[in-house]
Amino acid sequence: MKRSVLRRDVAPLTLLFAALVVATIVVDAVLHRLELASVGRYLGIPGVLLILLSLGYSLRKHQLLTRGQPGRWLQFHKIVAWFGSLLVLVHAGIHFHAVLPWLATGAMLVNVASGLTGVFLLQRARRHVDLKKKLLLAEGLSAGAVEARLEADATTLEWLKRWRTIHLPIAAAFGTLALGHIVAVFVFWGWR
Repeated sequence: MKRSVLRRDVAPLTLLFAALVVATIVVDAVLHRLELASVGRYLGIPGVLLILLSLGYSLRKHQLLTRGQPGRWLQFHKIVAWFGSLLVLVHAGIHFHAVLPWLATGAMLVNVASGLTGVFLLQRARRHVDLKKKLLLAEGLSAGAVEARLEADATTLEWLKRWRTIHLPIAAAFGTLALGHIVAVFVFWGWR
């Protein structure tokens, strides 16, 4: 039985995002319950380091790293960035002390959402084109005829592959805001 788009594609990505929010609330609540809320203050550091580590996928994709399969790097990117985001969100907590950290947190959440959305759209489009190609070949059309019939879909797929042109500026905005927050912490830290 064929699963719906909602169950196959949208639900898992939505659940991943919701799990990030729920895990943040749970970890923050546990830290408060154990009277370790101050630990959250320092979780931003490993969180940012994990997010930076997740950029290994981009380095591999642009062949600046040559080891490992791109698919494995993508999985690594998703997992490590998710946990890094969790730590940063726990670090942010529900405390409002300044605008810059909240802008960075908001940019990070938009970045996570754009990454999940891009993955969803691209996977969905690839499956659609692959299925259509198989069906046309099964009807007996030649490879050239199939290619001609799928030209619009193939063009659309190529455009969807460029979703990173949206995701990357959002990631850059997050990185800039996070860096601004980090610099501000060092500038205004009570160094006693």
